[in-house]
Amino acid sequence: MTEPRSDFLREITGRGYLHQCTDLAGLDARAEKGPIRAYIGFDCTADSLHVGSLVPIMMLRWLQKTGHKPIVLMGGGTTKIGDPSGKDAARQLLSDDQIQANMAGIRRIFDQYLVFGDGPTDAIMIDNADWLDRLNYVDFLREYGRHFSVNQMLAFDSIKLRLEREQHLSFLEFNYMVLQSYDFLELSRRHDCVLQMGGSDQWGNIVSGVDLGRRLDRTSLFGLTSPLITTGSGAKMGKTAQGAVWLNPARLSAYDYWQYWRDVEDADVGRFLRLFTELPEDEIARLEALEGAEINAAKKRLADEATRLCHGAAAAEAAAETARRTFEEGALGQDLPTIEVPRDRLAQGIPAYALLRESGLTASNGEARRLIEGGGGRINDAAIDSPARAVNLDDLNSDGLIKLSAGKKRHALVRAV
Repeated sequence: MTEPRSDFLREITGRGYLHQCTDLAGLDARAEKGPIRAYIGFDCTADSLHVGSLVPIMMLRWLQKTGHKPIVLMGGGTTKIGDPSGKDAARQLLSDDQIQANMAGIRRIFDQYLVFGDGPTDAIMIDNADWLDRLNYVDFLREYGRHFSVNQMLAFDSIKLRLEREQHLSFLEFNYMVLQSYDFLELSRRHDCVLQMGGSDQWGNIVSGVDLGRRLDRTSLFGLTSPLITTGSGAKMGKTAQGAVWLNPARLSAYDYWQYWRDVEDADVGRFLRLFTELPEDEIARLEALEGAEINAAKKRLADEATRLCHGAAAAEAAAETARRTFEEGALGQDLPTIEVPRDRLAQGIPAYALLRESGLTASNGEARRLIEGGGGRINDAAIDSPARAVNLDDLNSDGLIKLSAGKKRHALVRAV
């Protein structure tokens, strides 16, 4: 189709969010008429989302910025089952208390990106346990199950891949598509929601929800997906050697979050500026055209803008200043990740590999040993000669700190208490 007429679709198309849509021209016409209500679902499998969830979060943010109403659907009900999409094995089942605690942690993230309230474009957060927990199984199967074709469900990638790999797929997980489709129907009936968005792995579930609304209520619903975001080298977005890049500061400091964006590959800078910041196109074009060492200025701008959205302006400025002092002045930035170690333990000596793991610079003792043996581990900027090298009180500087480094860009502090 030609360039979209609605502000929302024009933004997400131009910035690279759009992968598939059930009826792009129809959705464009509907969005141009006035505010629409759209939702994305998030299961509560952890107390934080990670960078892999940023694309759907930013899509909801752009939806609100262009005059529409976002609905954040928390999967208090569907988390009890587990989404098989993109998974090689069933998710671990969580207790109700775990799910509620995870939901509270995730809510704090959305407060950074969306404005919640009662206004026409204010976001709302809803828990699908409100209706899923009350379902009568037999009545539900009679009323809704008959509208789903098992043949069609088996053809969707989320199911087909598991079966082709001969990986276990429980009947519990097989129900997930039916429940997600029912979520869309409930949101349509309760909140006049007309659009469901999600990642490309959700296409089958979304299409099934659109079809269910058409069959039962003769309602025109729409589905839209975003592409799977990978780095220029093909790695999955949000995964590092140290684990997931979490959005909750209790899981990952603002400094480490800033550093993640600062260290992206050169080829990803322009694309990530469009997806994960709100900079205008002309500024992005200028930044992505930088070459050689100058591309670092574009990476710093990406880190500043992405961290500001997730952690706030003050945290972004502090993280940037810490990085500047650490890398440009060789000083110890106060915002570096810090662990506290009892003085009496330090007096006895702690193996360097153990401190690297405890500081979060490596994920395991084995990884720490390999880092040191490869010459990448440092104490107070001096190479560690052996993984067993004892770190003790003699390594403290005048401020009572020890600087640990993994390579040239990742640092942490040890404070004696």
